[in-house]
Amino acid sequence: MSITRPRALLALGVSLLALSAAQAQTAPPPVAAPGPARVPAEEVSLDTISVTSTKTAGAAVDALSGTSVITREQIDRLQPSRLSDVLRDVPGVTTQENQNDPAQAINIRGLQDFGRVNVLVDGARQDFQTSGHSANGVFYLDPELVGGVDITRGPTATIYGSGAIGGVVAFRTRSIDDILAPDETAGAVQKQGFGTNGQKFLNSTALGARIGTAADVFGQFVYRNNGPYRDGLGTLVRDTGNELTSGLAKFNVRPADGHEISGTALLQRFEFANAGTSNAGARFANSVQADTYTLGYRFARPDVPLIDFSIKGYTTTTHNDLTFLQDTASGLYGRLGTRAGDRITYDIETTGLDVHNTSRFDTWALSHALTVGGDVVGNNVRTTDNAGGFGSAFTPSGERTLAGAFVQDEIRYGGWLRVIGALRYDTYELSGGPYRSSGDRVSPKITVGVSPFTGIEFYGTYAEGYRAPSITETLVQGIHPFPAFNILPNPTLRPEVAHNVEGGINLKYNEVLLPGDVFRAKLNVFQNEVDDFINIQTVGPTYFVPAIAGIPASICTRMPGRFPCVIPVQSFQYLNIAQADLSGVELEGAYDWGRGFVTLAATHTEGRDRATRQTLITVPPDRISATLGFRFLDDDLALGSRLTFVDARTNLPTGATILATKAYGLVDFFASYRVNDRIKADFILQNAFDKRYTQYLNALPNPGLVAKAAISIKFATR
Repeated sequence: MSITRPRALLALGVSLLALSAAQAQTAPPPVAAPGPARVPAEEVSLDTISVTSTKTAGAAVDALSGTSVITREQIDRLQPSRLSDVLRDVPGVTTQENQNDPAQAINIRGLQDFGRVNVLVDGARQDFQTSGHSANGVFYLDPELVGGVDITRGPTATIYGSGAIGGVVAFRTRSIDDILAPDETAGAVQKQGFGTNGQKFLNSTALGARIGTAADVFGQFVYRNNGPYRDGLGTLVRDTGNELTSGLAKFNVRPADGHEISGTALLQRFEFANAGTSNAGARFANSVQADTYTLGYRFARPDVPLIDFSIKGYTTTTHNDLTFLQDTASGLYGRLGTRAGDRITYDIETTGLDVHNTSRFDTWALSHALTVGGDVVGNNVRTTDNAGGFGSAFTPSGERTLAGAFVQDEIRYGGWLRVIGALRYDTYELSGGPYRSSGDRVSPKITVGVSPFTGIEFYGTYAEGYRAPSITETLVQGIHPFPAFNILPNPTLRPEVAHNVEGGINLKYNEVLLPGDVFRAKLNVFQNEVDDFINIQTVGPTYFVPAIAGIPASICTRMPGRFPCVIPVQSFQYLNIAQADLSGVELEGAYDWGRGFVTLAATHTEGRDRATRQTLITVPPDRISATLGFRFLDDDLALGSRLTFVDARTNLPTGATILATKAYGLVDFFASYRVNDRIKADFILQNAFDKRYTQYLNALPNPGLVAKAAISIKFATR
């Protein structure tokens, strides 16, 4: 990988430091937060409240971690059909997806799959996983249902559940505050969108009502219909369309001052068909039901500082029903007796409970926010396969329970020093068939933040994380369709343990160049060493298997090396690598001067197996993205462009099946016009120059030029 990329990122960081130093020289000695901005706040997302770093609310720019936030305003501007469209603007975060399946996986700092990134929807874990030639751990969520995204990178969010050695991505679904102003009591927002190149139609109907201050209710219905798209060369990419029907319902009840009971029901139905990851396998019709239910209670009141109590229970179910349509040219499934209409079902139910309390108090000159809590989550996987048997072999049925308890103290002193210390205890149990495994561990975290001048804060962190083996990694067992090699279970897998060292700088200034302007930035570097990293590896002696699909591999025990038994293979098994090393640099910044804004995000990540020195296949290429926008007509009209530059990824490990990718650059143009306080129109050109490219880790090329338009009309009463 070229060394010019990390040098460029460091140069950007030095520029930010130079600007902050110049500002600090004229700043008064006492440390104080900058005054309020006098410009629209939606573009400075680093000022948005985040809770993923410590479970206590604070602006993302103040978090002593790699924390970013995506707002609903940013999502509206980009009109994404997939969440990957907006996540690419977050440093250290990328996605892997099959373009012929609306699910997606999130990669943070080169780590993904099997729960290494804890994905939450309204606080509920999303642990769905099926094995194949793609990501091992995906989730289904349409961006039109999302009210905001809160992201913390690295194993620093120790209080957000077991396994998150890569980080935490918390999605908040839309709520009544997304459609009604504080002085409005009831209303609805009707949105309709249209597009080209497969983007057919979107309908979103959201409505809500407030019953004084005692309660509120909210509901949303979303229908999306996409067809197959063409890539930048005009080639039709088959089976890239899908249909979504979804509903969201929420309520909040406040029976007394400080008490709140809340609930969420999210139901999504996706319909699509494909012939596997690369559209080259057997073709199945997919019907996915992805439902999330939550129920929570919170007590928090300013006059009771020792109690900020929250408890939430949830259930997430994902059911994928696949119906066999037709075979590949090899006729492999047909030779196994599979007929049109035969079915495979994947079911995973995740049930969890999270409870914690934060007490705020002072001891002498120290201010404390002491958080104590625990969580438990259970995964129940059931696979039924009447179409070849490969599904039940590679996504085995089983059960796993994760549980943990934690304590964390955030200490402040004199307005210039912050210290966060935490301990988390994790335990797990896993079972399936004849196999059982279990384990436990205590993971520490210590963070120190120092603010020597107004608007600048330096921090350093050491944190450990613990990820238990998944059901599939432990229990997977079967014969690969073609070539017919064995995949073996491994009940002796040890959990992964991450040791993360991180340092960063948070910058926060107003009145930098112009009256009323706002500048926010975060720069951080990290080194994450993962002991007992789990990866699939070849094991055992070489043996021969048939070169013709459908011929039983057992015949090759009698005639190895002779036709048709001429393909040499080894068995595969998930094993513990001694250590995986990951390191990188991340930069995020925003400047808003009222009449316009500019944002920047840059990422450089490296990762390798320490023993073999080969790169980890999940490490993404370097990326820089920037957005420049201007406001006109008293801020009612916004025009701008988004630029994305991605480096090539060619240094793949030996034997990798993932394709190398070329470097590419993308240009989007957007416009947003607010006709009045009731009507708004949005327009975007994505991949405006019709570039043909394939995102790293994806098998199919991405869409070429796409044009989208949407209009939203609001009705409300006061």
